[in-house]
Amino acid sequence: MVHQRTRSERQVSSVFLGMVAIMAVTGWAVWTGYSQSAGLAVFLFVTSAWLVSLCLHEYAHARTALHGGDLTVGAKGYLTLNPLKYTHVLLSVVLPLLFVIMGGIGLPGGAVFIERDRIRGRWKHSLISAAGPLTNVAFAVVCTAPFWLGALDGVPQPFRFALAFLALLQVSASILNFLPVPGLDGYGVIEPWLSYRVRRELAPLAPVGLIAVFALLWIPAVNAVFFDVVHGALSALGVPDLDSYCGFDLFRFWEDTEGFCAVPQP
Repeated sequence: MVHQRTRSERQVSSVFLGMVAIMAVTGWAVWTGYSQSAGLAVFLFVTSAWLVSLCLHEYAHARTALHGGDLTVGAKGYLTLNPLKYTHVLLSVVLPLLFVIMGGIGLPGGAVFIERDRIRGRWKHSLISAAGPLTNVAFAVVCTAPFWLGALDGVPQPFRFALAFLALLQVSASILNFLPVPGLDGYGVIEPWLSYRVRRELAPLAPVGLIAVFALLWIPAVNAVFFDVVHGALSALGVPDLDSYCGFDLFRFWEDTEGFCAVPQP
């Protein structure tokens, strides 16, 4: 009975498999030009891929916590990759997706709830917090692989643009997640090494940390500096600014913009 329960706690959810299927089908549509609207296909592909990456981000937190000593993550459904099992679906899925649509920013969401008192060792706590954003880093490396490997020959333009924009989301999410702001994973990495007094003073800021970061990004000067860093990282990975810009342009298909980012219709 215990073995069966353990298996069910770690069985990949149909919700996640459905998102992967949508990502695969829409990625194929972008590649082949099957859809009558390249923008709509890019939107669905990037959105589903972004949601898949969010699930993997939270799974990495939970899986690392499991090996660190918190055996309750299985019973909470965190190992099933089901986004509906997260403590805050609004913070973990809805708001990050909204931020992508509004401003093309891969803003991190709320985390799974880890029972930290079950985990011993500061390194384990830091690794649990780092596991999520490291997943975004890995996702960014995969998305940019055709660029830094020089393997773009034969890659359709819309798919290239979609990969570039998805890479931008992953890079921006990685950078934001690693910020040492209470409530974000970057702070979780360093928190175990802070004194009890500092941790106690900063604890009340955790619920508003994500909101504060989002608010700062709407300040033009801050936004410009942030995206300079993001595009600098993308450039180092071989992704031209124009490609990520055109990816975002296609993603926002409802604006129906024309210009140098327009792609031929099948």
